[in-house]
Amino acid sequence: MKEVTLKIPDKKFGFFMELVRQLGFEVSESVEIPDEDKAIVRERIKTGKSEEMVPWKEARKQFNFKDKS
Repeated sequence: MKEVTLKIPDKKFGFFMELVRQLGFEVSESVEIPDEDKAIVRERIKTGKSEEMVPWKEARKQFNFKDKS
């Protein structure tokens, strides 16, 4: 099996992904997190107060997830 890496313009990404799914291709998306964003998260972890933290199971209830179908 061959693997292809493509760079798709943001405004065309939704269309492209729907086309790929309709054609039945396997999709593997990877997201690179910039070092600047990683540094922000690490700083928040260091300075965060445990009494202000919310367990993931509780926090997840506050989100509305899109159906993957």
